[in-house]
Amino acid sequence: MSRSRRTIPEELLLLALDPATGTTAQPQSLDLGLAGAQLVELALAGRIAPDGDRIAVVLPRPTGDPTLDSALELLRRRGSPVRAVNWIGGPRLGLRQTYLSHLERCGMVHAIENQMCGVLPTTRYQATDTAVSRQIRARLDTAIRTGTPPDARTAALAALAHAVGLGKHLYPGNEGRSSRSRLRDLIRHDPMGGLVAHAVMDVQNGVAGQAAARRQAQQQQQQVTERTPATVGPAPAAAGAGKGVAAHGGGVRVRSRSLSH
Repeated sequence: MSRSRRTIPEELLLLALDPATGTTAQPQSLDLGLAGAQLVELALAGRIAPDGDRIAVVLPRPTGDPTLDSALELLRRRGSPVRAVNWIGGPRLGLRQTYLSHLERCGMVHAIENQMCGVLPTTRYQATDTAVSRQIRARLDTAIRTGTPPDARTAALAALAHAVGLGKHLYPGNEGRSSRSRLRDLIRHDPMGGLVAHAVMDVQNGVAGQAAARRQAQQQQQQVTERTPATVGPAPAAAGAGKGVAAHGGGVRVRSRSLSH
């Protein structure tokens, strides 16, 4: 894969980086967006393809990008197409930090070590190659202004930016309302980007979690059913119950009777 351009996960992260604070906007949803951006990048590289609402590996050959190849290998190991919403909603611990560290090694960002309240260590990131960030933003601005993305890469980037909630970060306030609306409309211009963007939003709305919870409940119910023996009816009353003997808890209890004289 050529490194003359940034990958979609890298571009999405650079868009989310706030130059004023050195932090990323929408950090929780951004993690989902990065997982989705990997899928789009792998699709553009011809390694995967959409299969309905699922993702299928069509060419397991490595791309040369370690982070993308790790995702590709995980998809290959699944053995069958995986639903995009389940993949994006899966654990992605450290994905954002992985890309931040990668951009730092590439000289795209600079890490600034600091302390919160003088105690807790924190790391902020400042873009060092602002020309690349400006070019990415210019592509997005052009797509919003014209209503037509210049290419599939920009269309997918716009769709993901909307899905993770970067609209208010990129186009804030009332003056940015129309731009945010047009950003949302760009989601229809790339089938793969649209599929992934909708999956990101579904995960945020809890669709994946609800489905997983239902599956877990069904599995637990099945396990309980398999372990539970056949129901046994109540034991018949012992003979002589009318003479003061009664069944009680599987045993026999003798009732005392007062005798009249």
